[in-house]
Amino acid sequence: MAVVASAPGKVLMTGGYLILERPNAGVVLSTNARFYAIVKPLYDEIKPDSGASAWTDVKLTSPQLSRESIYKLSLKNLMLQCVSSSDSRNPFVEQAVQYAVAAAHVTFDKDKKDALNKILLQGLHIMVLGCNDFYSYRNQIEARGLPLTPEALAALPPFTSISFNAEENGQNCKPEVAKTGLGSSAAMTTAVVAALLHYLGVVDLSSLSKDEGPVDVDMVHIIAQTAHCIAQGKVGSGFDVSSAVYGSHRYVRFSPDILSSAQDAVKEIPLQEVMASILKGKWDHERTKFSLPPLMNLLLGEPGTGGSSTPSMVGAVKRWQKSDPTKAGETWRKLSEANSALEIQLNILSKLAEENWNAYKCVIDICSKQRPEKWIEQATEPGQEVVFKALLGARSTMFEIRNHMRQMGEAAGVPIEPESQTQLLDATMGMEGVLLAGVPGAGGFDAVFAITLGDSGSDVTKAWSSLNVLALLVREDPHGVSLETGDPRTKEITSAVSAVQIE
Repeated sequence: MAVVASAPGKVLMTGGYLILERPNAGVVLSTNARFYAIVKPLYDEIKPDSGASAWTDVKLTSPQLSRESIYKLSLKNLMLQCVSSSDSRNPFVEQAVQYAVAAAHVTFDKDKKDALNKILLQGLHIMVLGCNDFYSYRNQIEARGLPLTPEALAALPPFTSISFNAEENGQNCKPEVAKTGLGSSAAMTTAVVAALLHYLGVVDLSSLSKDEGPVDVDMVHIIAQTAHCIAQGKVGSGFDVSSAVYGSHRYVRFSPDILSSAQDAVKEIPLQEVMASILKGKWDHERTKFSLPPLMNLLLGEPGTGGSSTPSMVGAVKRWQKSDPTKAGETWRKLSEANSALEIQLNILSKLAEENWNAYKCVIDICSKQRPEKWIEQATEPGQEVVFKALLGARSTMFEIRNHMRQMGEAAGVPIEPESQTQLLDATMGMEGVLLAGVPGAGGFDAVFAITLGDSGSDVTKAWSSLNVLALLVREDPHGVSLETGDPRTKEITSAVSAVQIE
């Protein structure tokens, strides 16, 4: 009876900060790094005396963190009460459970509710597992005296135990898990919501394909966005949850007001009422299909500085916007135009690949072996020239985006592209076969990304290693939430069905 669902991590290639406000768009790439949720009954059968019970048991385990929490779930108000926890609790999974069960109550008729109660009275055992790429394993690799290479990462067992950042300045604060910035909380929340909704019979994810199940997937999206926002205590842009559900795409956020009823839930409004309101609401986010052009690859590198706090950086940028609205407005306008220009150049490249594959492939092969300053010298045929022009246009636009992001960081007093990252990115963009390089999302000291051409990625990873940057095993995978055939800790993980991909 176990249900296993997975959802991908993300890289926000364009749209950092701007994506917080409509109608600004961002391009988000989903990845092959996935979070898994396994949902199964806690007990083999319903206990004889549990028929009239108003409570059921929920057990949450996270083997990588060596954590386990036991809860009581009220079958009346659908709220969880923690009975015991081996460590700090996980608000994202807690909210995912409450809102998924509430969604079942709201959408089911009486007969289905009776069946739902029987399922719940068997208890819920929820296990969460994240691919290694969500977390930093630099310390383990260095401790073993291994080189900072993808091969060293690949040698680690899947779902390895997670290290913790060292406490700073002797402060008595709880160490945080070292992360790489792939959106672990959004992927985890989405995986738990998807697994629970399928397990409880609210949605059927077994028929996911290009043409089937959009309503069911939309339900996963709404519940996951709600749970994620409530867990983090604010209504964010939602791009990370959207990509976890739908895969790679161009995204414009939903109006924050849609979740005002969920925020009211803390004011003792019954969860069922809140859920009914949210499901009836007008979700006005926008998604447009996007994926990298052919023969282009996403690379992520971890400089080893322990990650950045996105909320505090966003807060600083918002304060700057209020204090200097004219300058901020001008910077955002230029940044928005540059983001759109890059998206257009990449779409042009995808179209050129369709129209004249041989010319496109020839240019990519040439550029993958040359430094960018030599690319234009190679143009010999008209069919190739337009490809070279689009590649160089994309590079030029990326430099512009980085420049505006740096200016915004300096004005707001936050390190959106710190000097150490600037040096690394400039060096990367000068390497053979590198089209783009930047800091994803809100920037800071998280992983950097590069878009490489053809087979040039292996040379980039070697160059990064010499610069003390660990290239991750992450690649773009345009698919979103997926139902899996079994426990991901077994060697072969194959999807039972196609994952979601936007058409």
